Amino acid sequence: MTAADAILVLLWAGLTAYALFGGADFGAGFWDLLRGGRRSDAIGALIEDTIGPVWEANHVWLIFALVVVWTAFPPVFAAVASTLYIPLTAVAIGVILRGSGFAFRKSVVEPRLKRWFGVLFGLSSIITPFFLGAIAGAIASGRVPPGNAAGDPIGSWFNPTSILGGTLAVGICAYLAAVYLTSDARRKGDPALADAFRWRALVMGAAVGVVAMLGIVVLARDAPALYDGLVSRALPLVILSALAGFASLVLLYRRRFGVARLTAGLAVGSVLWGWAVAQYPNLLVASLTIGQASATEATLVALLASLLVGAVLVVPSMVALFILSQRPGA
Repeated sequence: MTAADAILVLLWAGLTAYALFGGADFGAGFWDLLRGGRRSDAIGALIEDTIGPVWEANHVWLIFALVVVWTAFPPVFAAVASTLYIPLTAVAIGVILRGSGFAFRKSVVEPRLKRWFGVLFGLSSIITPFFLGAIAGAIASGRVPPGNAAGDPIGSWFNPTSILGGTLAVGICAYLAAVYLTSDARRKGDPALADAFRWRALVMGAAVGVVAMLGIVVLARDAPALYDGLVSRALPLVILSALAGFASLVLLYRRRFGVARLTAGLAVGSVLWGWAVAQYPNLLVASLTIGQASATEATLVALLASLLVGAVLVVPSMVALFILSQRPGA
């Protein structure tokens, strides 16, 4: 394994962490926007208590990914940033508005302002993952060519694969959040609320599964290179994702919330790693390989060393944060 390959593995691990933890935060905003009825206040309080300690920390993984791509694979960073500047700007605005809405809703006292900041938090929690998924679809379908602003600034991300990616991203985030919140509600001593999120998770999980199956047709026609990789060398990961997703639905139905968290995370993580395997060794489909896009060997070795040192410092701290936030009474 070369230094570039090792860095790519660490990069994908960081993206997986962002999808599993940051994605669940976005999904919490989705359910916060749709909450209503007599349990509305309880749902809002649970979401605030659950994501409050960790939502800012989860963005570390996104910053990590951007810095690694910029340093290790500068041609990829340049191509993506200059072609996909519209969805990237939408993501940046969404992250800012989401944080502002979440923070200000907790600090204001006027009900009308609380409501408006809550809507801002919820809408931006949908917009942001949609555009992140659209960016992934643009890269996966080969619509980001090498060079400075060499791709279509609209068609690169407004296409069937990107729309599929955005829709799946929103659905997966909502699904993960509902699965996680079932266990959190039980931990808070509210079995009725846990059951409410259980049904949300079952419905959203089934919906995501249907979209994913329909997406096979979309990929076959719109992103044939990715499709070919998914049904060949990445097929074991695709099958693992399907089995883990089905298992999580069964576990949710049987109210095994703790284990369902693990299988749901495995299902999502397998999809991401399946994409990586299907596209390898191309960073930009059919145009730029890892070897062509890598920085100098000295830069890669220095970056890899710094990442390993950083992992020793950061990962235990993140693990401790999540363990503390999950303790009964936290």
